[in-house]
Amino acid sequence: MPLTDTFVKTVKPDPGKPAGAKHADGYGLYLHVKDSGKYWRMDYRFAGKRKTLALGVYPAVTLAQARRRREEARQQIADNIDPGVVKQAQKVALALSAENTFEAIAREFHGIKKTGWSDTYAEKWLRLMAKDLFPPLGRMLLPDITAPMLLAQLRRVEKRGAKEAAHTLRQTAGQVFRYGIQTGRCERNPVADLQGALEPLTVKHMAAVLEPAKAGELLRAFDSYAGQPTTRAALQLSALLFQRPGNIRQMEWAWIDLDRAMLTIPSMSMKRTKMHKLNGRPHFVPLAPQALVILKELQPLTGHGQYVFPSLITGERPMSENTVNTALRRLGYSGDEMTAHGFRAMARTLLIEHLPGVHADVIEAQLAHGKSGPLGAAYDRAEYMEQRRKLMKTWADYLDALRQGAKVIQFKSEPR
Repeated sequence: MPLTDTFVKTVKPDPGKPAGAKHADGYGLYLHVKDSGKYWRMDYRFAGKRKTLALGVYPAVTLAQARRRREEARQQIADNIDPGVVKQAQKVALALSAENTFEAIAREFHGIKKTGWSDTYAEKWLRLMAKDLFPPLGRMLLPDITAPMLLAQLRRVEKRGAKEAAHTLRQTAGQVFRYGIQTGRCERNPVADLQGALEPLTVKHMAAVLEPAKAGELLRAFDSYAGQPTTRAALQLSALLFQRPGNIRQMEWAWIDLDRAMLTIPSMSMKRTKMHKLNGRPHFVPLAPQALVILKELQPLTGHGQYVFPSLITGERPMSENTVNTALRRLGYSGDEMTAHGFRAMARTLLIEHLPGVHADVIEAQLAHGKSGPLGAAYDRAEYMEQRRKLMKTWADYLDALRQGAKVIQFKSEPR
């Protein structure tokens, strides 16, 4: 006798049957009632073997739904298809699809690549994806994501004013699709179709003083700075050393050898990939006499601690990344005129244009830029420090002349 909805709802486990009682509905379908729940099952024969197919659990699967699943299975058997094999294939496909979603593959790619990326880049890469692309596209399979779908999300990012983030996301999405192609999860990269679809980025270079006379005014302004003496020293050394702002504010006394007149920035503190941080050489910065004077004046103030420029709040951390920029604003220089990073552009421009005796490769090496040409790598090695020492002394003397407002003559070229 077929089952009824009322019976299915009210039937209780039979205490006398620990393995559970089976209540038939017909054509192999039955309800297996156990202490743990009520299970729909179907017994059938295929290729001469008796098999059982699980059709779901009550009440998630109602009697009517269980009967429909039974009829689907019977039709498969009639078509010489084993419904058990079909169900197993569906399970495998579901598991694979979960592994092949955009988010799953992106996280897999990130996990592989992050060991070679800097921690900052790895964190930013995943944060942007999690914020803007995973919510709308994360559960989709790579082959199902089209160029228009991706463009729609990138334009949402553009509309909130984050144009650079939109371009970055286009690049990171392209990395995921290329990895998907390489691992057989998709056959093409729709990101290639978005070339030129986003609003163009206007590259804005860091503001910097690039004229000798104005550089002299800037240096004289440092001398008149009425704030913290450590901040004034940071301004002066930023100009003298022209290193990255992070390396200036995070400078440690342990990096400085006053007797040898050398600042040695560890590889791990340089702007490099993680691999190059671990395996690269430290960056050497020869200290001109003018820089040594400033550091020796700072020693009584901060030499007892770790940092040359410690935070005013706690000496356990370095100076804030905003300190030098804030000091420049107090001196009357807007963000469009000069920034902490602008000292590097100032040094490079004035050295190239007004001190022709200095080899360009030596300047690039002292800036810790990637080198080009046959002399590039050689100039970045410790045994070639004589050229750098001359460069830093020449630069410091040139700044002194600019500060004094004297007529600056061209330095004579040195033999190369």
